[in-house]
Amino acid sequence: MSSTLSDIVNVEFDYVIAGGGTAGLALAARLSEDPAVTVAVIEAGREHIDDPNVDLPGQFGHKLHDPNYAWLFATTKQPHSANREFAWPRGKGLGGSSFLNFFAWIKPPAADVDAIEKLGNPGWNWESFFKYSKKSETFHEPTAEQLSLYPLTFKPENRGNSGPVQTEFPRQMLSLEVPWQVTMQNLGIKTNEDPTGGDINGTWIGAASIDPRTHTRSYARTAYYAPNSHRKNLFVLTEATATRVLFADMQPVSENLTATRLEFIHASNPSRRHVVRARKEVILSTGALKSPQLLELSGIGRQDVLRKIGVDVKIDLPGVGENVQEHIVCTILWEVGDEHQTYDVLRDVEHAAEQLKLHAKGEGLHTTSETSFVYLPLSFVNPTGTPTLVESVSNRIEAQKKSGNLPPGLLEQLELQMAALRDEAIPDIELILLPQFLAGDNTVPEAGKKYATASCFLNHPFSRGTIHAISPDPTQQAAMDPHVFEDDFDLEILVQQFKFIRKIAETEPWKSTLVREQRIYRCASVDFIRRNCGASWHTVGSCSMLPREKLGVVDPQLKVYGTNNLRVVDISIIPLHVAAHTQTFAYMIGEKAADIIRGNGV
Repeated sequence: MSSTLSDIVNVEFDYVIAGGGTAGLALAARLSEDPAVTVAVIEAGREHIDDPNVDLPGQFGHKLHDPNYAWLFATTKQPHSANREFAWPRGKGLGGSSFLNFFAWIKPPAADVDAIEKLGNPGWNWESFFKYSKKSETFHEPTAEQLSLYPLTFKPENRGNSGPVQTEFPRQMLSLEVPWQVTMQNLGIKTNEDPTGGDINGTWIGAASIDPRTHTRSYARTAYYAPNSHRKNLFVLTEATATRVLFADMQPVSENLTATRLEFIHASNPSRRHVVRARKEVILSTGALKSPQLLELSGIGRQDVLRKIGVDVKIDLPGVGENVQEHIVCTILWEVGDEHQTYDVLRDVEHAAEQLKLHAKGEGLHTTSETSFVYLPLSFVNPTGTPTLVESVSNRIEAQKKSGNLPPGLLEQLELQMAALRDEAIPDIELILLPQFLAGDNTVPEAGKKYATASCFLNHPFSRGTIHAISPDPTQQAAMDPHVFEDDFDLEILVQQFKFIRKIAETEPWKSTLVREQRIYRCASVDFIRRNCGASWHTVGSCSMLPREKLGVVDPQLKVYGTNNLRVVDISIIPLHVAAHTQTFAYMIGEKAADIIRGNGV
């Protein structure tokens, strides 16, 4: 139930969850299925109820930079990317980034998930991912009309049919999708019959987290919380920011600590600190950007970081805030003919009003989503040059190995990445078509023009970043440094994709859809990519699930090393990035964590 401050302060619950985001609400809903268990969720944002800025599809990035909807985080200056700061926003409200994302319902390659198990995490494999991701989803099969109009393919056995999150192929596809898909086929790219079964290679139409019954976003609040908000054992307090975890043993340095309280501040009086008490466990689900900071403010992390900010060291855990990995994206933009329908018309007030009227009838742009995805191995886009590129990376890693300067555990990760790079069944390239203007710089669209954007993604970065607290003040942003392009090969992957985009632009029928390429995008140079790339907000690794001696933060039970009952349940635990957008993984982690905590077979 929606709670007041008095419902929470100094009250004891079985489980206290910091963060009512994607994984946190999934976990809370599952734990509270047992009426004998009490669960409290502390969420820093507010609840966005019946808010068209959240609910309506077809609004990509609409509120990403609005402080009422997003935490406006930014990275430190990136020396390998023109010394720029990257915007790193996250969803600010109940449901977290699941109410702010671009709806993509994508599951990673089976080999990417199996690699997580190989790093010392038994049970964290594709079989487990497949089970729990299906548990989170109800997939609505396309209608006969949809199948007759659009190139939709799927296998029902790969899709969930009774989970909280509603997914579908959008009821309407825009006119650019078909020539794009045909062009991919003309380039020799196979159509993937169903990318949710562990093989995402090829070109395909993706499902979206949209409820076809209402044509609105299906996200953690509407899927996991709203249907269960009546439960008398589930308490959710919004506008409450977790500040630190408190332990029974308050000695300066210890092991086997027992978390007993979560400290927080509330918007009604931000200068006053409160506590909520935990009978069984405290669980951090504040996301990859905040969970490491919260651990550090609680005295868990690298000794040098903690001492610099004046926090007593409870547990020396040097992996906290390390091993950060991010998907980097860069876009190329074309003007297209006026005969095509694109989201650009929503910039016009009259057109936008008309689309709202259509949505009420289950029609129009607000029933759609990004749908055209392409995943490919590097060897497909550069068959002659790939062996040399791969060998150069291999030689560099071998040199690092011999130098003895690699951080603990990183060599095993790099070796798995090299195996994936050599495996043509595992994609290195991701392209998305979005029928609208979406530039990575300050370029603005021309009035009355229509555009198509191709986004190129780096999915398996070799660079590793850090996130560390720089102040004992929980409201001050941590230093967030993804080390973009610190490894040159990450940049090379995007260069190769841009070269392939040129080939797409010269291939029919896509070629005939284009009026012109935007002037500023004519040169797919290294300098252009450095100056115009951005983060895709899929950050992982900052609380990695790895053996402790390999800079792990949590064990395969998601328990923080050195504690008896403190867990992290969000995508910060993913130790090696996957070739997929992270929404499905966040839900899967919440679902699996619930079974781990309840002692169910996992």
